[in-house]
Amino acid sequence: ALHARAATAEDTDWTEIDLLYGLLEQMQPSPVVTLNRAVAASKVRGPEAALAMIEPLEERLSGYFHFFGLRGGLLMQLGRNEEARVAFDRAIALANTAAEAAHIRMHIDRLIKESAERTPAKKAH
Repeated sequence: ALHARAATAEDTDWTEIDLLYGLLEQMQPSPVVTLNRAVAASKVRGPEAALAMIEPLEERLSGYFHFFGLRGGLLMQLGRNEEARVAFDRAIALANTAAEAAHIRMHIDRLIKESAERTPAKKAH
């Protein structure tokens, strides 16, 4: 609820959210709690730290849309776009609603656009 109370996204106390999820992990350990904590950790310690937190969860969350959506987002932040695309494709395959799939397609479209912008156009002879 802390992120919902913040006036803006920048005002969100991600350190406190990370701490609270850490306490919840100790009291009620579950892969979904760790996945949620990884979102906060990515804001506090960066995408690499969050990715390290979730990688051990892949087998247990292999059918969970949100795992692959988060994994794709973290990989995208790290510039690992091919791996991000694979994760996003898996998230789309696991999406429960058209809205979930559309949200992930938006990330894929951004990957494609960024890739096109980085690739210099070839001149015709």
